[in-house]
Amino acid sequence: MTLPLPRRAALGLLAAPALLPLAARAAWPAGSIQMIVPFAAGGGTDISARTMARFLEKELGTGIVVVNRPGAGGEIGLSAIADARPDGHTLGIVNTPGIVTIPIERRPRWSLDSFTFVAGVVEDPATFAVHPDSPIRTVADLVAAARGAPGAVTLGTQGVGSAGHIAMLLLEEAAGVRFEPVAYAGAAPAALALLQRQIAATTANLGESLTFAGQQPWRTLGVMSADRSPMAPDVPTFREAGYDLRGGSLRGLGAPAGMPAEVTRRLSDAVGRVLRDPDFVATSERTFQPLRFLPSDLYVAYLREVDAAHRTLWRARPWNA
Repeated sequence: MTLPLPRRAALGLLAAPALLPLAARAAWPAGSIQMIVPFAAGGGTDISARTMARFLEKELGTGIVVVNRPGAGGEIGLSAIADARPDGHTLGIVNTPGIVTIPIERRPRWSLDSFTFVAGVVEDPATFAVHPDSPIRTVADLVAAARGAPGAVTLGTQGVGSAGHIAMLLLEEAAGVRFEPVAYAGAAPAALALLQRQIAATTANLGESLTFAGQQPWRTLGVMSADRSPMAPDVPTFREAGYDLRGGSLRGLGAPAGMPAEVTRRLSDAVGRVLRDPDFVATSERTFQPLRFLPSDLYVAYLREVDAAHRTLWRARPWNA
């Protein structure tokens, strides 16, 4: 014979699930995950996203659908991430400098506080490249061309405030020259424009430059890093040309603000395990993605530092002027 529970005890059992943490109340992930890429397919960000998604699927035990939402220098895709439900089923690739430069230069409906930052994954320095048929063979040649025709040498970027655009500004300020920036939805469309000789030169991150060089006529002039990259030991640094410049992008995984802390922790831990996977490391080397893992707390600190540095740059040289 089963005795009825006292009313207070029965009510306590009914209320108990509400007191449990999210992970105990509802399984996560409860279905497939969407990963938004704020740039066009084929560029370095897209390659990073698709590589990460493939390995993260195994860690999380669910499918990840990569969706490209290019435009406005990354603002369209970042808006889609910020506007999504913070339930852990919409993630996105977040790039510096765009995540900090866009709110500085314009008024999007989001800020750094609109996101949950999961982990930093890839740090990719900036490069400048030309068509191999171009008479420009070095960084010094590019500077000389710009000096000889101020504002006339066309240079592909990924939009105002993008990594490529900021890299252009850094060289302009250091060398005392001016280029004519031409904005594209990503590095891949800019590379096509260079192939078709619609522009004189283009910016791209190192991984993109190395990828494009294996697919089409392409000459990388220099890389904006402290030292030559082990991935491209033949590519000189800008410092070797007399311009001690650093530029490029840190790509990481983000989500809408308000995502439960437990989900953020599980995601960050999963990304950390992926970056220790020998197959992932080998794939990243093969696709020219320089890895740099930052767990959530260090990633947030890094972004705050980058934000402060670009606000200082903006005061000295507003890049939408």
